[in-house]
Amino acid sequence: MDDSDFKLKVAIVGMGLIGGSYAMALRPLNTEQVIGIDNDKNTLESALNMEIIDRGYERGGSFLKEIDLIIIALYPKDTVKFVKDNFKYLKSGAIITDTSGIKQCVVSEINSFLPERLEFVPGHPMAGNEFKGIAGASKDIFKDANYIITPTAKNTSRGINLIGKMARKIGCSNVTCISPERHDRVITFTSQLPHVIAVSLMNSQDQNEENIKSFTGGSFRDATRVAQINTSLWTELFTMNSDILVEEIEKFEESINLLKKAIISKDVDSIKNIFEKASSSRKELVKG
Repeated sequence: MDDSDFKLKVAIVGMGLIGGSYAMALRPLNTEQVIGIDNDKNTLESALNMEIIDRGYERGGSFLKEIDLIIIALYPKDTVKFVKDNFKYLKSGAIITDTSGIKQCVVSEINSFLPERLEFVPGHPMAGNEFKGIAGASKDIFKDANYIITPTAKNTSRGINLIGKMARKIGCSNVTCISPERHDRVITFTSQLPHVIAVSLMNSQDQNEENIKSFTGGSFRDATRVAQINTSLWTELFTMNSDILVEEIEKFEESINLLKKAIISKDVDSIKNIFEKASSSRKELVKG
């Protein structure tokens, strides 16, 4: 596969927010062909009308034999199912990647049946917004985003390098390779836990008691932005990663209880220390 100019034949499975954004971002890269696959006819029509794909299909099939790179932007369980149902059509040397926010179970299941003539390079673009569907897609969604690759012993440098190159070409500023296990542990804290907190914050007050809209500022909007959640996707992510997520929730409970106790006892020094520790950690996070 010659990917010197990214002149590849690409199939994107799932033309929603992320899949549609991939198509938009790949279009200007002299990609030889972009095919969209989605079971929603209206979504495919939108993608064709927007001219971000060359052809659209409602399901996989023998046409996949011409594809060099398949990007699967589906929920984790659907990702596994699509690969299982369609790997027989793929030519030797084809690369498959995904966008799943959970990795261990997806990687182990796909690698358990995928033949050696094909390669699955697990990927996770840390990109998105509060919208759902192709209407919210944007080629700029990946701009300066982090991209995580979670290779295993079955991966080759060729496959890893191709996905890393693609990530940078669509705008990602940082590409990191870590194990699927490490990915799930870190992402639970940096992505899943913030969603838990945002949802819980929005549900912690009866909003009918006051018109809180008149009293919100940037801090509340920032803290609750991701509460406008894709319920089906995040239910699947939470339940498939429940053991690790519960551990992180319990750590958060310990942290908030520490602050609660200091507030109850009006322990000014402890409160200040907690604030200073958080402020210092936040500054390190955004440094450079």
